[in-house]
Amino acid sequence: MSRTLRLLITGGGTGGHTYPALTTLSAVQRRQVPHDVLWVGTANGLEARITTEHGIPFKAITTGKLRRRPNLKELGTNIADVFRIPVGVMQAIGHAARYLPDVVLSTGGYVAVPIGVAAKIIRRPLVMHEQTTVVGLANRILARLATRIALSHESSLEYLPASARSKAVVTGNPIRPELLRGDRAAAYDHFGLTFEVPLIYVTGGAQGSKQINTLIAEVLPRLLPHAQIVHQCGPAWIDQMRAVTLPPELADRYHPVPYVGAELADLFAAADVVISRSGAGTVSELTAIGKPSVLIPLIPTGGDEQRKNAGYLASAGAARALLEPRPTAEMLLAELMPLLADPGLRQAMGHAAAKLGRVDAADALCDVLLRAAHYA
Repeated sequence: MSRTLRLLITGGGTGGHTYPALTTLSAVQRRQVPHDVLWVGTANGLEARITTEHGIPFKAITTGKLRRRPNLKELGTNIADVFRIPVGVMQAIGHAARYLPDVVLSTGGYVAVPIGVAAKIIRRPLVMHEQTTVVGLANRILARLATRIALSHESSLEYLPASARSKAVVTGNPIRPELLRGDRAAAYDHFGLTFEVPLIYVTGGAQGSKQINTLIAEVLPRLLPHAQIVHQCGPAWIDQMRAVTLPPELADRYHPVPYVGAELADLFAAADVVISRSGAGTVSELTAIGKPSVLIPLIPTGGDEQRKNAGYLASAGAARALLEPRPTAEMLLAELMPLLADPGLRQAMGHAAAKLGRVDAADALCDVLLRAAHYA
């Protein structure tokens, strides 16, 4: 079909909402589908920067987040947001009515709600994608308006309104395809690693995690006789982590870095175990590449989604998880040491992770989009 597909994308605020949309757009482009795209988001969300970097047309709208149990400090913000929401809906209707998309892709975040309402008003198909095992409040609202609902996990079905479940399909959560093409040897060269002991990759996300960094600093002297570590600790933590006192003969096994960029795929390929949070994007990447992990969920998050993600992987034998609100260094070592000592256990956990992964998620979501637009 030669007609140009008009695609409106909304979603953002964080990478967990932004990157699945970007990866799905890349799948549309890989198929050489003639297309025109407009992304609608917030001016201060990650989506504003990402669209600029990729040359994607972008329009900003006002939006508000309704906190279900606001504390006193948030109460004023909640009241202000009540007034922002109708403004955002009117802006969204304006952008959608002028653009007249063939289909709208929503990947979540509170910015997605006004555009979902606008899609319904101008009678355009809405494809909603949920990244987490738990369907968030914004997506529970949108589920009633959506033409099709794409889920990352089968277990998310029970969180949808009963009337919306017949519209749902499990596609998985799109991950960047380059993460599947890592070069183990390149990571060993880049970080100056040894083949003597297993490699642990530790990450708390781009900004680092105080909780994870503190735990790692505490266990390093006991861990380094058995492993080498590449630790993405965040720019604000790099000096502190470099200053951790280590046994001199083992110090060259610890590699703290402020940020991991293009070398992430190689590092994933090389790592024997990953220690990380359990956000939707991280879980999708670990399962797609089939990597054993020890998960330390961020608590609390909306709907306690990280702990539920971690529990989901742990129950499938795909990860170990520290589900307590304040895990200790001893708890971390208790989960980690059996993995370091047993390559067969790591391999079995990697296979279990891979069974949960969907390497074709971007293409599956692309198929849903094209069918909803009556393009395919």
